[in-house]
Amino acid sequence: MVPSTFNPRVASAGGLYGIIVATFVGLLLISNIVAVKLIAVGPLIVDGGVFLFPLVYVIGDALSEVYGTKGARRAILTAFALSALTSLTIWLVQISPAAPGWEQQESFESVLGFVPRIVLASLGGFLAGQFVNTWVLVRLRDRMQGRGLWFRLISSTMLGQLVDTIVFCTIAFFGVITGWDFFGCVALGYVIKCLAAVILLPVTARVIPWVVGKEAAYAAAGSASESERAIISRAASGE
Repeated sequence: MVPSTFNPRVASAGGLYGIIVATFVGLLLISNIVAVKLIAVGPLIVDGGVFLFPLVYVIGDALSEVYGTKGARRAILTAFALSALTSLTIWLVQISPAAPGWEQQESFESVLGFVPRIVLASLGGFLAGQFVNTWVLVRLRDRMQGRGLWFRLISSTMLGQLVDTIVFCTIAFFGVITGWDFFGCVALGYVIKCLAAVILLPVTARVIPWVVGKEAAYAAAGSASESERAIISRAASGE
């Protein structure tokens, strides 16, 4: 049985929480930057974020399952804020006057150019999808008393990805892509994300117990205070 929720303050004192959040944020930022390139996969076209973005949901599931709603919300808001800061920085660099002799302005704009609608769509989709994913996963975990990990991961990810895809495509492409082409764009994006999540499900199912074991070891080694060890002990026993 997968354990109950850790206190994120316990983890931040010396456990894995900070490392996991840093990985979560890093994967998101890298995915957003490389997503500007479109890649042909047979007859399908996907963006460059397809390589790493599914791992964002793997880490998000681990955060929700192990550290609960508060721990996951902190990570999501941190990632959201840094993504917004990244977009703002790129925009400021883009509009800044180029130095004499620097002739790469057009190349810079074509690759990293600030497109407000796409940025808003990306941030909005991520925020809505991750919050739904976290809420569903934690509620199912509590209702099922820690059992049925695979079912909970699939259910939460499918709902989270659905919200993410609908929000992103609506903000980014509504009115630009019309009719059945729009619904096809939503459906294709959703199916690809869900397939990636299912393929990575064994990874997620292994990552969560591993994190739990490491956090429990952190407490057992004496690095945590007495009250912190008590919290982690209850979590590890599923209480």
